[in-house]
Amino acid sequence: MNPEGRARVEAWLEYFNDLGISDFCLDRAASTVEASSEPAEPIPAAPQPLPRPVRMAPATVDPNQPHVASVLPVIKSASLFVANERIEGDTLERIREDIGENCRRCKLCEQRNKIVFGAGHAKAELVFVGEGPGHDEDIQGLPFVGRAGKLLTQMIEAMGLRRDVVYIANVVKCRPPQNRAPEPDEIETCSPFLYRQLAVIRPKAVVCLGAIAFQSLTGTKPSMSRIRGQWLEFRGIPLMATYHPAYLLRNPNAKGDVWEDLKKVMAHLGLKLPAKR
Repeated sequence: MNPEGRARVEAWLEYFNDLGISDFCLDRAASTVEASSEPAEPIPAAPQPLPRPVRMAPATVDPNQPHVASVLPVIKSASLFVANERIEGDTLERIREDIGENCRRCKLCEQRNKIVFGAGHAKAELVFVGEGPGHDEDIQGLPFVGRAGKLLTQMIEAMGLRRDVVYIANVVKCRPPQNRAPEPDEIETCSPFLYRQLAVIRPKAVVCLGAIAFQSLTGTKPSMSRIRGQWLEFRGIPLMATYHPAYLLRNPNAKGDVWEDLKKVMAHLGLKLPAKR
């Protein structure tokens, strides 16, 4: 194995070990090797419309019985779409063309190197949304390719998926200076392109990476620690927020929380869950 491949495998194992799922992921790796002679798994077909999640009635608690945490109800968020934002026959290619090669709609254009539109499968069942590009993304023109991006790739692969079968995008398409948070006017200007991307892809689930992505799609500002891991609804699409990979680089102890969130997404998508240990 070449040094680059070995380093990548070691990074994988360290991440999976942090989550306590090394056996689960090694089992997946063995299955992949055994099946390597088989044709590649076909790209998933366009997902069928998903029924709205139903708010669960509160369960009656018996004070004489041990307390068991109940399943969190679905929180329905207000849609940010209006009828005239929907474009008949819209495509990802058309959205990219509408942005243009030298967008000057907001002040982020002043120090931008490349527009970072998004990447992945046009009919992905799962979409990850971050807040904005960083330095590496600005240079390459692709989302999540720096240190946080490598960690996101490990998260996706831990779910048994590949980056090319999910879709990854950001709320703003240009890098904010010094990686600051996007400002409200920048989000207001750029987020309609994200809304169109989600309308075209129509995934089975959206995972918001961090507070900015969550606030931009729901219009609410609760703390991440309070809202993460709960199912919401965005224009009929189930949505969940979790910590941003950049946050995990600074706070590795939160990886377990994110893994619990991703297991809920896996269950929703019908993916194989790791056995309880």
